[in-house]
Amino acid sequence: MQIYIIFLPLQEKLTDMTTKNRYAYSSHSVYNISYHLIWCPKYRRKVLVDGVDERLKELLLEKASELGITIEKMEVMPDHVHLFVKGTPTLAVHFIVNQLKGYTSVVLRREFAKLKSRLPTLWTRSYYCETIGHISEDTIVRYIEDQKKV
Repeated sequence: MQIYIIFLPLQEKLTDMTTKNRYAYSSHSVYNISYHLIWCPKYRRKVLVDGVDERLKELLLEKASELGITIEKMEVMPDHVHLFVKGTPTLAVHFIVNQLKGYTSVVLRREFAKLKSRLPTLWTRSYYCETIGHISEDTIVRYIEDQKKV
């Protein structure tokens, strides 16, 4: 008795799925890596206002593009930042957060003098990170959208 196994390319298998847009592809992997990230200014001061918030959004999108990650949803509150980020398997979440916080801190403190006078550093060293599965993505997006309504 002979057994024949037919291997379809991974791409063809995933194309048949109804949720094929959920996945990203590289030369050797298929992945869906999503994070909900939150961090605050030092002492949780309400300094992300008066144009700082809009500039922060621009800088975060700029750095995310440079890193090759996607910010699916973003909300900047006066005293904290929420991001829903889709990453790659080659970038650790700690690296992503450090790059986003470091870049934005340097540029914002250069452009807005009040951030230098009120705070020794713009961001705290800590952050919150939660991995997101495909089932709860909508919940996280709604949660981030509703932040402004609270």
